[in-house]
Amino acid sequence: MPWLLLVIAGLLEVGWAIGLKYTEGFTRVVPSVLTLAAMAGSVFLLGLAMKSLPVGTSYAVWVGVGAVGTAILGMVLFNEPASAGRLVSLGLIVAGIVGLRLATPV
Repeated sequence: MPWLLLVIAGLLEVGWAIGLKYTEGFTRVVPSVLTLAAMAGSVFLLGLAMKSLPVGTSYAVWVGVGAVGTAILGMVLFNEPASAGRLVSLGLIVAGIVGLRLATPV
């Protein structure tokens, strides 16, 4: 269960990172409210996951899921470059997340 909470927290991190683009400096009300809600939910679920998981593992996985998801959505939604180097680097982050999962007993 803590791993599921952690992945959901990471996905909410993707939501608020992408949401920041749509807030236009927090001048648009609906995107701003949704972004702030995603921020709060993400941190809340991260905190719950940390009750059972090591802090270093939790934070690294949370940031990793957020970074990979945000980079991929940036490529899809905002036409950011999808070079081989970027994709390989994102793959390495995913490999690190999997490695942390395999190395962390729960």
